[in-house]
Amino acid sequence: QGQLVESGGGLVQAGGSLMLSCAAAGRTESRSTWGWFRQVPGKEREFLAALTWRPFITYYANSVKGRFTISKDDGAMYLQMNTLKPEDTAIYYCAAARRAVDPSIANEYEYWGQGTQVTVSS
Repeated sequence: QGQLVESGGGLVQAGGSLMLSCAAAGRTESRSTWGWFRQVPGKEREFLAALTWRPFITYYANSVKGRFTISKDDGAMYLQMNTLKPEDTAIYYCAAARRAVDPSIANEYEYWGQGTQVTVSS
């Protein structure tokens, strides 16, 4: 219950694009905040983007602002990633929270996906 599943990762050349998807199992009406994070081995999980429902607000890390776009429909959440760089290589995770005071903080989220690998070659 509450499982999130990411898809869409893969290998892409620098300058290319990928779209990640995050599908949720079960009812999700109680989850007001949805986010994307990434992690490189040996480093902390890094916030990328988040959105809240009612009101609809989006948040972006400075490192991806203007290149990544978060969106959501009834079926899934998405992360469109453009102009990818080798430093974007990481495992990407989606997350959801019933309520997040600060959507950029990983500990605010109760639900997590298993992660999908994104590799950007130079």
